[in-house]
Amino acid sequence: MNVTIYAAAAGDRNERGMQGAISLGTLIARRFEAEARTIGLPRAIVDGGWARQLESAAPDLRVLTGHIAERLDGNRPFILTMGRCAASLAILPLIARRFPDAAIVWFDAHGDCNVPIEGCATDTSYLGGMVITGAAGEWDTSFGDGLDLANVILVGARDLDAPEQKRIDAGQIALVPVGPELGHRLRQAIKGRRVYIHLDCDVLEAGLLATEYQSLDGLSYADLREAFEVLADHEVLGLEIAEYEAAWPDGRPNQPERLMDAIMPVAQRIGSHQAWGRD
Repeated sequence: MNVTIYAAAAGDRNERGMQGAISLGTLIARRFEAEARTIGLPRAIVDGGWARQLESAAPDLRVLTGHIAERLDGNRPFILTMGRCAASLAILPLIARRFPDAAIVWFDAHGDCNVPIEGCATDTSYLGGMVITGAAGEWDTSFGDGLDLANVILVGARDLDAPEQKRIDAGQIALVPVGPELGHRLRQAIKGRRVYIHLDCDVLEAGLLATEYQSLDGLSYADLREAFEVLADHEVLGLEIAEYEAAWPDGRPNQPERLMDAIMPVAQRIGSHQAWGRD
């Protein structure tokens, strides 16, 4: 197994996510006696809109792109920890180009499929809220595109903006909402495809983990474990984990043990070194 720790910024608004990526990635690597590669270093928060934040993060994100491309080209699944979802702008186009039919299983309380305000150079839209559309080419990220929205499966999304809900209602993007038989419904949505997994920790019920956003009516740890048991039945290209903060705003440390238990089926699948075959 390879664990990649993206320790640099990507639209961060506090430093806890960068520190969280380091602590969680280190824990996973130790648990599996795995090699860990750290890319970038925590840095000062960049004020301003999404364009300035993306420009600042670009050098580190390009290093991340190169590293993950090597993993994919070697048919080697991986685990990636990163502070914020925006770092996935450097990853999703790689997945889309190499595995155009793979299901992108996106655990997140939010839809992450907004777009920048057209013609507004000082747009303060949240970079992490535009990841999926950026990878789909609806705005220029400079990291490529190619993601087919029809391959995206949102899981647990509930704090949705009106345009995001409209996309779901129109069938552009699938949603597996919180509720009974989550694993069964997720399996039906995947339809036997390879999977690439994005886990934003705020998909969990508010109060379970320290995350920048706390959203009510989220997944329990049992729900997450159920979903990851289903995912482990499929070919897993990789797992990226975002929005795990090292501590709560009041300084209390985050407690990762139950999160680790929930993701274990997929982590073990990746750790078994089962490379995938190309169609």
